[in-house]
Amino acid sequence: MEAKTANRKRNHFRAYKLERFFDEVMAGRDKFRSHYRNLAERLASLSRQDLTERQQLADNSFRNQGVTFTVYSDEAGTEKIFPFDLLPRIIPVAEWRHIEQGLIQRITALNLFLHDIYHNQKILKDKVIPRTYVEQAKHFRREFMGFKVPKDIYVHICGIDLVRDETGRYLVLEDNARCPSGVSYLLGNRLILKRVFPGLFENYRVRPVEQYPSRLLELLRYVSPGGKLDPSVAVLTPGRYNSAYYEHSFLAREMGVEIVEGRDLVVRNDHVYMRTTQGLKMVDVLYRRIDDDFLDPTVFRKDSVLGVPGIVAAYRAGHVSLVNAIGTGVVDDKVMYYFVPRMIKYYLDQDPVLPNVPTYLANEKADLGYIMDHLPELVVKEVNEAGGNGMLIGPAATQEEVERFRRLIRSRPRDYIAQPTLNLSRHPCFIDGKLEGRHIDLRPYILYGDKVSIIPGGLTRVALKKGSLVVNSSQGGGSKDTWVLED
Repeated sequence: MEAKTANRKRNHFRAYKLERFFDEVMAGRDKFRSHYRNLAERLASLSRQDLTERQQLADNSFRNQGVTFTVYSDEAGTEKIFPFDLLPRIIPVAEWRHIEQGLIQRITALNLFLHDIYHNQKILKDKVIPRTYVEQAKHFRREFMGFKVPKDIYVHICGIDLVRDETGRYLVLEDNARCPSGVSYLLGNRLILKRVFPGLFENYRVRPVEQYPSRLLELLRYVSPGGKLDPSVAVLTPGRYNSAYYEHSFLAREMGVEIVEGRDLVVRNDHVYMRTTQGLKMVDVLYRRIDDDFLDPTVFRKDSVLGVPGIVAAYRAGHVSLVNAIGTGVVDDKVMYYFVPRMIKYYLDQDPVLPNVPTYLANEKADLGYIMDHLPELVVKEVNEAGGNGMLIGPAATQEEVERFRRLIRSRPRDYIAQPTLNLSRHPCFIDGKLEGRHIDLRPYILYGDKVSIIPGGLTRVALKKGSLVVNSSQGGGSKDTWVLED
């Protein structure tokens, strides 16, 4: 396909519209940011047909490899091919260093906070965070007060969502500390872009991402009970009907470990075993993709058929390690997000490198008044929802939707936060044969073991619907390959 490249220069950006948003590629009309100039030159040597053929080849590659996600609410079918955009997002090394610094700071503070609230609760006693907010959090596990998690690590794997405002400043939009998904798409994006568009990489030194599965396996082995040198590791999945099952099986395959469901495991004498054709085999570490509520029907939800009876007892006895730790989900509560800058100051005596988006708590009287007065201008989020669910985008909502959320907020103020509607940065995407700007975010993945390891870049998610601010795949979003440049 590379042989089809024409010599004539083409300006694919002639009709590209710059608006009030920060544009990742263009600094002005016909003015490319320095780290995108080589990419623009490469694109100029290709026809629209060349780009269309490469996009189709990429789509077919995803389809043939079964790279899918599940949309439960779609009557036309649940299995969807993950949408991929051909143009990579490029992050210069200095920019990436700033992001890395902020991510390391944040995950360090989150782990210190989790250890504190499950032990001495100093941050609550010092009234830095109101006690009621923690105790009312849906995923706060009182049962694990005083429990020592392996290596004192609660959040081993975290996906922190970043956005850029109209000035280009990076802000933290959300913390994902329970079961962050999407890393398989990140790895798949790189593999497929190299295959269908190798010429794009010719003038760039792009940091690799392929090491993630091996680093994940190192982390899982690091937290094994008693420091076993060759522990047995498995990925615990809810099953093939889960929206992220492709990722569960992909990571298990790449790490060379078993993927198991709850029915494949049994607990004997506070040890966990998996059923094999050769009999029972002990399991030392489980990378679980099942929420606490469904993990053990003898402790949490009695009706769960996904979990393993007795696994919590084995965990308490120190005979199996769970990644991430039970109780980690408290920091996914969007009210806790509001307090992360205070955590950073309290535990590290530092200001946040990556600030939060300005946030209002509906449970605070002054904030509630502001929210009610400005509801049509705000983004409202239910504190324990994800994937674009339980959300109101005021400027795009009908009067009926605004009033419905007004009633919900008044009836359950603890369950809602509000934020200004951000002018998220945009990136050119190849849409119907031409380049158009679409809003994006960035989800870097952090591994916290004997050291902090961050995959260079992350998953750039794209709101493929014109004008949409929602990047989630279940809401019509897609993704791009994300390049971090070498020095």
